[in-house]
Amino acid sequence: MSQAGIAQPQARSLRSHWSRRLLGFLVVAGPGIIVMIADNDAGAVSTYTQAGAQYGTKLLWVLLLLLPVSYFVQEMVARLGIATGQGHAAMIYRRFGKWWGRFSLFDLLLVNFLTLVTEFAAISLASSKLGIRPELGVPLGAVALLFLVGTGSYRRWERMTLLLCGLDLAWFFLAWKAGPDIRAAARDTVIPALPQGGATSGLIFLVIAIVGTTIAPWQLFFQQSCVADKRLRFADLGWARLDTFIGAVVVVAVAGCMMLVGDAFHRMGGTFEDPAQMAAALTPVLGRTGESLILLMMANAALLGATAISLSSAWAWGEVMEWRHSLQMSIADAPGFYAVYIACVALAAGLVLIPGAPLQTIIVSVQVLAGVMLPSAIVFLQLLLNDREILGERFVNRPWNNAVNWTVIAVLFALSLVLAVQVIAPDTLSASPIPQPSGQGEPQ
Repeated sequence: MSQAGIAQPQARSLRSHWSRRLLGFLVVAGPGIIVMIADNDAGAVSTYTQAGAQYGTKLLWVLLLLLPVSYFVQEMVARLGIATGQGHAAMIYRRFGKWWGRFSLFDLLLVNFLTLVTEFAAISLASSKLGIRPELGVPLGAVALLFLVGTGSYRRWERMTLLLCGLDLAWFFLAWKAGPDIRAAARDTVIPALPQGGATSGLIFLVIAIVGTTIAPWQLFFQQSCVADKRLRFADLGWARLDTFIGAVVVVAVAGCMMLVGDAFHRMGGTFEDPAQMAAALTPVLGRTGESLILLMMANAALLGATAISLSSAWAWGEVMEWRHSLQMSIADAPGFYAVYIACVALAAGLVLIPGAPLQTIIVSVQVLAGVMLPSAIVFLQLLLNDREILGERFVNRPWNNAVNWTVIAVLFALSLVLAVQVIAPDTLSASPIPQPSGQGEPQ
């Protein structure tokens, strides 16, 4: 046989090999990408653009530091979900008992509901600037969220949600249109430095908000329950890790783009109130298309965040109450699970429609609350990942995992402590109080 004849089957075999690997990844992919990109929700849009508007590109290095942290935390969650086949709330109840289980569940539901309010706050702000009255835009968003999960198919929900995730790539176009100083942005990404004025209370407040929106407690519960609902198994762990890593890279890159858009506002010398106000002010730079795109991305981010957050609450509650809790089931088959989801969406949407609510203040403050409550959530995760009785030798944390994780926990506790000191004694770090947004962010 000729060499060409031998090479042809080898080429087909190689293509077949890579096709099988790609198919294997596509079957597993979803939970990691969704949990990461959904974390760039309404609160993230507000927090990252505010960071850019106030400090330019000076906080980009914080995002780079959070990239490995976010991956390591969510990789542990995926590993725990695959090893146990159960959600995070169920594992805490099983391992630590009812008291700690209820404590973690209360923490989750409180932060989730407040965060869900911020998602509808963003829909209200964006819809009003797009010429749609919030009284119409907010209920339409709620109906879209109910439609998203009510199909009785995990696969359909995942595909529709991944489509929404894909729309987030528009932030790269917006960052390019904003005309950033690439050299300054690159320098500020890799060289940590404080903005002019040093470590003021306002800077610390915003850094903790960035941490709280980049790594949120609901992500731990959501991804583990998502992995369990999708029924991923031992052989899927490698692809689940890749899925999570891709999501971590994309979420940090998109967050950087949001900061660059905010930096364009910073260079104009504007006073930040909320992303909707900023979008209007940036019309000379981004054009009308850019303004509308920022508002649409706010609404898209809010929908993504809202479905993930509401599902994490519904999954956790269903696990604790031992109800049937799966997107594979219809509403009739899992009424309690869907009732929690519907109640979360309806209550949050109704609260946002209260006239005069200080929406931007609520949005950023919730991110800070999430940052303060995050350390306790990660402690539970860390303890679970060191339980050999539950996980066995294959899935238990390695020494380097523990070193990284305890370092992260110590840093998060330190940030929480600094924030608490600043709230109690505002003059500890600087004479300036924690800044509040100059406007209330009400829909006009």
